[in-house]
Amino acid sequence: MDLKSRFRFVLNYFATHQPVAETELKYANPYQLLVEVILSAQCTDKRVNQITPPFFERFPTADSLAIAPQEEVFSLIRSCSYPNNKSKNLLGMAQMLIGEFDGVVPSEVEQLTKLPGVGRKTANVIASVVYDKPALAVDTHVFRVSARLGLTKAAKTPLETEKQLLKHIPKQQVAVAHHWLILHGRYVCTARKPKCTECPFTEVCVYYANQIKEQVNP
Repeated sequence: MDLKSRFRFVLNYFATHQPVAETELKYANPYQLLVEVILSAQCTDKRVNQITPPFFERFPTADSLAIAPQEEVFSLIRSCSYPNNKSKNLLGMAQMLIGEFDGVVPSEVEQLTKLPGVGRKTANVIASVVYDKPALAVDTHVFRVSARLGLTKAAKTPLETEKQLLKHIPKQQVAVAHHWLILHGRYVCTARKPKCTECPFTEVCVYYANQIKEQVNP
């Protein structure tokens, strides 16, 4: 199967069977999502959703977070991975958001990546989820699933994966495709033991084809 046909098969399946796909982070506004995506680095969405209700009760706005003692921020996120670095980044993010962006979460990736703790992946999440821009965040799930399915080839970095995917995903589907690939990687095409017997893509999947070849020719 050629690359164009593989993309068409995968995207058509998702569009038919999972037309609505959204982030599993629970947020009420752009500020909250920005905090949550910063916290979610190397941490599960489930854990972030447990941490943030008391956090947002204490710091409901960027203004309140910008003047917070770091020790208090740390105490509220200590069950998250790397709480020391993340508490510093959250304070820096809030202070820059107030000082340079009038408290408004920017919509452009280039502006978002100026904020402490915000890399390209985080910026793409905000741009696509909040502002519905055709930005594609590549996390470990997207990186892994894209390679296994054969949607990308020899991509060594998230940026290479992003560029290859954007060449073939229609602009109007980019934002939702991000969630399709993440959720597929989180629940079906898992890192250690992919659930190939539950996967609808085995007939087009490069990884699955190689596994079958290894079983036939050990």
